[in-house]
Amino acid sequence: MPPSLKLNAVAFISPQNHPILIRTFTRQDEHAIKYHYIAHTSLDIIEERVAAAGKGGDCYLGLLYTMEDVAVYGYITPLKVKIVLALALTDSVVKDLDMIAIFKAMHMAYFNAISNPFLKLESNVESSGDASPYLLVGGGKWKSFRRRVDEVARVVANYPNTLQAV
Repeated sequence: MPPSLKLNAVAFISPQNHPILIRTFTRQDEHAIKYHYIAHTSLDIIEERVAAAGKGGDCYLGLLYTMEDVAVYGYITPLKVKIVLALALTDSVVKDLDMIAIFKAMHMAYFNAISNPFLKLESNVESSGDASPYLLVGGGKWKSFRRRVDEVARVVANYPNTLQAV
């Protein structure tokens, strides 16, 4: 049986480069800051790839870089929301089709969350000092979004992907 992918973290980043959600799936909480760093360092590479691709570029940006024990992949939605996945680095080949399927599932989780007509996207500008509509992601109404992201990660961990051992 081929090995399954080990998803360590996922980050959703707004078009203004504010983190919407950074969710870790590792047991060690002390590494949570590491995935914040990974999400922010991937923004430069994402901007380079988007600029090089022009307007007709693909949403899937592929492998952005590897660092220590993680491989970082990128995706940008048509509305410029960036999704960054950090996978555990293994000796297996990760197919682009597998990664695209994971990114599309994450994108649909985000799409379904912001399509909720009862979700408050606008924050109070006076209290936050920033006009980013994504500051309330930690609120209770975003619980279904976090739950869907967790479900996608659980399915990825339990599903034997079409990886080939090297």
